[in-house]
Amino acid sequence: MTEFARSSAWGAGSAAASPAGRPAETPSADVLVVGGGPAGLSAALNLARARASVVVVDTGRPRNAATLRSHGFLTRDGVSPIELRKLARDELLAYDGVRILDRSAVARIETDADGFVATLTGRAAAASPILTARTVVVATGLRETLPEVPNLRSFYGMSMFSCAACDGWELQDRPVALIGETPDLADRARLLTRWTSQLTVCTNGADVIDPADEAELVASGIAVERRVIADLDGERGQVAAVRFADGGALAIEGGFVRPTWHAAHEFLDPLAPDTDADGHLVTDRSGRTSVPGLYAAGDAAAPGPQQLIVAAGQGARVAAVLVHDLLGVRTAH
Repeated sequence: MTEFARSSAWGAGSAAASPAGRPAETPSADVLVVGGGPAGLSAALNLARARASVVVVDTGRPRNAATLRSHGFLTRDGVSPIELRKLARDELLAYDGVRILDRSAVARIETDADGFVATLTGRAAAASPILTARTVVVATGLRETLPEVPNLRSFYGMSMFSCAACDGWELQDRPVALIGETPDLADRARLLTRWTSQLTVCTNGADVIDPADEAELVASGIAVERRVIADLDGERGQVAAVRFADGGALAIEGGFVRPTWHAAHEFLDPLAPDTDADGHLVTDRSGRTSVPGLYAAGDAAAPGPQQLIVAAGQGARVAAVLVHDLLGVRTAH
């Protein structure tokens, strides 16, 4: 096949004979995009403009759902992530070749002679539990686990954040805590000095900063607090203090937390794509994984978490490369 289908076959079914166990009429598309965040929606937009048929499967549970405002996205600085997704979806409505399957997930993806076979769960599965696609773009992002501080979620996305590049500006020159239990905590502290000199690193009792790093941090004016955290105090989303298990407290006006992130692509297990030590999908610079026809963009791909505008740019780049690959056109990407 040397050209794209002109419209999505979702809901129309395929007249071709189906393998055993597959419904007689199986919806199909040129591209299945798994994930409806900036990377996935950007890929879908650019693929639609290349006249590809696209199905986007979206659980509707973005990792940044708690964030009130996102930053660094050109022309949209300060927009809420929910509004950004809405604007992107509204733009996609202009393209007949795109179908978005809400509150749905991909449980499993396997290969067949024509490309990929995806098993769906959730709302979309009621119409058809199976769809086929010539190619797949994985844009599922990551799951995150926060340190076990009881009230942390009450402030997360409002006055406690995970991304210094995204939210450091709003906390510049204020007393800030960095809470984490990971070995890279000292480096994260060094990064935060770009925005504030009033920084305390709180390890919550974890032995993750060695004496040499601590001495360097303290010499540069960064305090290191090793006590176990009992909770955070504050009200209406504004954190006011870190309260320690021994009864002490640290007054702050905001803070950052170092989550741990986990890959959200177990549905790819039958394909066994290459991943790095942290579970991120390994790709070339154009988003191609080790499995032909399988691409990745955004947080799901190495090196992992990144700004929204970077994820959106990766989605656009993957779309361009995918179009070239499907047509057999040599690309410089």
